Amino acid sequence: MRPRPDPRVKTLFQLLSLLLASALAAAAESKAVVAPDAGSMTSSNLLRSGAATNQADAEHYFQTQLDLASGQRHGEYPALAAQTLIGILETNAPAEFKRRALFELALATQDDNEFVKAQQIYAQYLQRYAGDRSAPEVLLRQGLLYRQMGVNTLAISKFYAVMSTTLTLQLDGIDYYKNLVLQAQTEIADTYYGMGQFNDSADFYTRLLKAGSLSLNTQEIEYKLIRSLSFLTNCNETITRSQSFLAHFPDCSEVPEVRFILASADQALGHSAEALKQVLLLLQSQQESARRNPELWVYWQRRAGNEIANQLYKEADYLGALQIYQNLAALDTAPSWQAPAWYQVGLVYEQLQQWQKATDTYDQILARRSELTGTNAPPSLSSLCEMAQWRKDYIAWMQKARAADQALQHSYLSKPSTADTTTAK
Repeated sequence: MRPRPDPRVKTLFQLLSLLLASALAAAAESKAVVAPDAGSMTSSNLLRSGAATNQADAEHYFQTQLDLASGQRHGEYPALAAQTLIGILETNAPAEFKRRALFELALATQDDNEFVKAQQIYAQYLQRYAGDRSAPEVLLRQGLLYRQMGVNTLAISKFYAVMSTTLTLQLDGIDYYKNLVLQAQTEIADTYYGMGQFNDSADFYTRLLKAGSLSLNTQEIEYKLIRSLSFLTNCNETITRSQSFLAHFPDCSEVPEVRFILASADQALGHSAEALKQVLLLLQSQQESARRNPELWVYWQRRAGNEIANQLYKEADYLGALQIYQNLAALDTAPSWQAPAWYQVGLVYEQLQQWQKATDTYDQILARRSELTGTNAPPSLSSLCEMAQWRKDYIAWMQKARAADQALQHSYLSKPSTADTTTAK
């Protein structure tokens, strides 16, 4: 929601606007020129200038009022702008000024968050000026407003109406209207995308890219298409599109998420080596965009690392999981992040039967016990310390048990049998 301006400033602005309007009206009257009138003796060879001058002054006045309303609206005083515009509409202003005032009134009402009223004014505008060249733009604005109101079905119908109206009015040959139609098509795709109807959004984004318009933000459309495809679990096309995106836009802010999507698609198809490669590239990235937006990169690094490493661990790809967990631990030295990553490293070492490395890893966690179990530490970290201690003790017990078992087996094998003793006697 737009923050409301200070009431005192608003009142002052309103007074100044009224004073300005009065001054402009007085100026218009003072400039009126009356032609000399000599009665019936004068000929009709000269045009009488009074009416023309008055008309010019009136047009200047209404134009000034429109400019005033526009300034009020852009100055975040939409209610004042609405009052000024209604004042124009209630006069005998020329038709063109009334048309522009009605359009501005719809914008001011929308800026004042009176969405239903704004839609009514837009509808009134289209009823009065159905054949006007501004109709496609009004329809586009209606669609955007309906979407903001959450009425997506009506929004889509208005976006389609932009295209049909442009064709009906035969305006498609002008660049401005071509861009309006293109804008409507992108808004249809975005509306489906926002509704979670990814089949439709993917279809529209694909069609837009095939059109090859230079006016399109190709990077943005490609990104939304990749996300749509990923939600559809269309892994093969997701991989193709993601690889193309990373090749063409290597420095954009969406790169970490696209790498995550690519790694997830590879993992879903069983391409574990490719998934591991993408995650490691993400974790080890030193791109300029990573330095510009570190929070975004850290989010996707952690999410990608955790999800892919956990999946590799479940699939018994312990060496792959180990590489990711170790890189995850290096992302942040904070104990709340590093200790859980180390714990996963310890579990992997256990699966690889590298008992000493597992024990050393659990010792790393226990060495930071004071940081993990302090008064401000969450209970989960305290539990993590207890689990690390338990696993370390378990490894020590298991190694002792194995050593005892091996010693017992060795002594049993080296002890001479009864038969051998009898024979010797």
